Amino acid sequence: MESGDKKVLESLINFLSETGIAKMFSQMAQSAADGNWLQVVGTPLMIAIACVLLYLAIVKKYEPLLLLPIAFGMLLTNLPMEFTQKLMHPDFFVNDEYLIDGHLNIQLICSEGGLLDLLYLGVKLGIYPPLIFLGIGVMTDFGPLIANPKSLLLGAAAQFGVFAAFLMALVLGALGLGFGVNEAASIGIIGGADGPTAIFVTKSLAPKLLPAIAVAAYSYMALIPVIQPPFMKLLTTKKTRSIKMAQLRPVSRTEKILFPIIVTIVVALIVPDAVSLVGCLMLGNLVKESGVADRLSNTMKNELTNIVTIFLGTTVGATATAESFLNPQTLGIIALGLIAFCFSTIGGLLLGDLMCVLTKGKVNPLIGSAGVSAVPMAARVAQTVGQKENPSNFLLMHAMGPNVAGVIGSAVAAGVFLAMFK
Repeated sequence: MESGDKKVLESLINFLSETGIAKMFSQMAQSAADGNWLQVVGTPLMIAIACVLLYLAIVKKYEPLLLLPIAFGMLLTNLPMEFTQKLMHPDFFVNDEYLIDGHLNIQLICSEGGLLDLLYLGVKLGIYPPLIFLGIGVMTDFGPLIANPKSLLLGAAAQFGVFAAFLMALVLGALGLGFGVNEAASIGIIGGADGPTAIFVTKSLAPKLLPAIAVAAYSYMALIPVIQPPFMKLLTTKKTRSIKMAQLRPVSRTEKILFPIIVTIVVALIVPDAVSLVGCLMLGNLVKESGVADRLSNTMKNELTNIVTIFLGTTVGATATAESFLNPQTLGIIALGLIAFCFSTIGGLLLGDLMCVLTKGKVNPLIGSAGVSAVPMAARVAQTVGQKENPSNFLLMHAMGPNVAGVIGSAVAAGVFLAMFK
């Protein structure tokens, strides 16, 4: 073989050895030699999971605004290439050797961290979830809640799943699954059906569980139209599902302006740790209802929320490595997250049944299922199920009361956990 041909062959071999496929198989061979079988199957399995989540987000449209960036972040962090591995270093945020007295080593992250490490600081420092609540506040109408204050009780009842899952996680922890009170609180908050709240609690109490909890929270939020209807039909009768509720009274502009101010003061006095979320939620709502700052309102609702959503989703997904995601704890979190959602739905429905009895049939118990924080999806599910029983029924506005109450309730529950265990 001539020297020129040898050079071409050597160049080709060098090129092939530097491809991601070659590096992946090289890593798998090394891990197999070391006896680390999780790492052997971990990379291809995590890539497969990321692709499944991308499919659910794009084709099935399951919470695509957050599931899409989460899935792509997961894909990026698990690709077997040196460049993508430099984008994110999850160990910088959770391993003691990189921390200083349990706190982030900001100098290390800024000097050696990649793009996603820097953006992930917004999660670890508790910046992104409150900013998303600003946008949610602008997009939320508290009118139905103000018109029917009793719906606040339905939002509170729907937090039953939060505390039920918390207790179950403690039991599993006692049985050896490794869940302490901090981990149990982070798992329980999944039942609030509020992704940013779950992330806000978990980044403080159990950062190592953040990938699994974030994926579970948003996946189950997307599956509300599948999870809730069986319980709605089980815990109500055809007669009560057909109840037509009286039209809500008009709510004045003054009431809508005073509401976020009063709620912020009350929450700050009772649960100060919830103010970061509730305060931003109410600020966004006040800016909208005041009608004097349309530019701020539009920015919160559109540009700010969209940018923060991209940063939050991508960086949370990028923490989902094989080591942090593929373990018995993750399976436990997924199971407990489902239980939390189911119990939250049951809690709201049972109180709805009680209200129906106490009001002698004036309250349709289906609106109790909307007490979870998934706005407006849970309210739409209540509307859909009610309209199937009675085509002339219109429950959407009635269900929006418990639905927005659930947003406040999940934030307050988060504040309670943070106050107790932080």
